Amino acid sequence: MTKIGLLSDTHAYWDEKYLHYFEPCDEIWHAGDIGSLEVAQRLAAFRPFRAVYGNIDGQEIRRFYPQTLRFTIDGAEVLMKHIGGYPGNYDPSVKGSLLVHPPKLFISGHSHILKVKYDKTLDMLHINPGAAGISGFHKVRTLVRFVVDKGTFKDLEVIELAG
Repeated sequence: MTKIGLLSDTHAYWDEKYLHYFEPCDEIWHAGDIGSLEVAQRLAAFRPFRAVYGNIDGQEIRRFYPQTLRFTIDGAEVLMKHIGGYPGNYDPSVKGSLLVHPPKLFISGHSHILKVKYDKTLDMLHINPGAAGISGFHKVRTLVRFVVDKGTFKDLEVIELAG
């Protein structure tokens, strides 16, 4: 059983609340648009850290983090890509991979819109944690926590960051 803290679209913004809310987590995942290496390093110093780069991330971040990340954790295959779309409207850059070999969990960011949706066709959960930073049109900053347990996902929590 692994507890995950998930965020996206920090756009170089740091908030100490990230560490407060991710305290009970075993790993932290960032779905891109990290914005600065400092944000990534602070999260990675706190917990094991996995991330993909987003469209605003420069070469410094792209040297350390891939565009797409596919891995297995606690019996569940995960695919993470910043620009990925959502069930019924996947981005062409990842659609083929999802259709040919769907993971159990697909994570994307980019839209700044929190979305958790199950894709019945692909038997796959999709999570977009929304945006944790202050840059963008979103009105509420969000984080997500959930548990991966023997290939299943449970105890999903949406956390709204005030201020």
